[in-house]
Amino acid sequence: MGHQKLDLERIVFIGRSYEEYKDMFNLSDEELAGKKILDCPAGACSFTAIANSKGLNSTAADIAYDHSEDALYHKGLKDIQHAVEQMKTAKNNYVWKYFSDMEALHKHRLQALADSTADRKKSPNKYIPAALPSLPFSDNEFDVILSAHFLFMYDDRLDETFHFQTIKEFLRVARQEIRIFPLVDLKGKRSIYLDKVIEDLKNKGFTLEEVNVNYEFQENANTMLVIKKNEHAKSSIAY
Repeated sequence: MGHQKLDLERIVFIGRSYEEYKDMFNLSDEELAGKKILDCPAGACSFTAIANSKGLNSTAADIAYDHSEDALYHKGLKDIQHAVEQMKTAKNNYVWKYFSDMEALHKHRLQALADSTADRKKSPNKYIPAALPSLPFSDNEFDVILSAHFLFMYDDRLDETFHFQTIKEFLRVARQEIRIFPLVDLKGKRSIYLDKVIEDLKNKGFTLEEVNVNYEFQENANTMLVIKKNEHAKSSIAY
């Protein structure tokens, strides 16, 4: 793979559910049918597990998949418990509509972890270790790439170069489009890199749109960025 194995203690292994993905990315089963999908970085999300159980075609990629299923499952249990405890002291930073209360959130996170772990054991070829900003996939291999809670959100630790290099790699691997959610940082403010990315890609001929979605848990995190490839976009992207 050309990268070092990530220290398990540095991984925060928490995932979202298939239904959350549909709402975060304005997706429907019908829209996804017949498309090859990549979830990256996927973590403990159950999107790929549930999607494939519905007859869809999804692959998950994450640096954490260098570790065994059992190691990540136990890590996930600890991380979910820690996150829930931390949220109890910062409940006002969240919108308690999608999840009615802390118990409902806890249940969702545990189910996503269980579903993703079981599916990784069943279909290991669908869970690929990958260290961004590099991906072990061919050009135009996936119709759609979904990327949640990574780019833009962690702009305090992932610098501008990393953002551009990762999006460049997504554009190499995607045939049709990329959807990124959310567009705010950990404080709920618009990412400092978002407008730079939008301006740069528009100048290169890509079609971009900020879309309001039917999902808001972290306050102000209710929009996604859709990047569409077209014949007018520059085939060679250099950052």
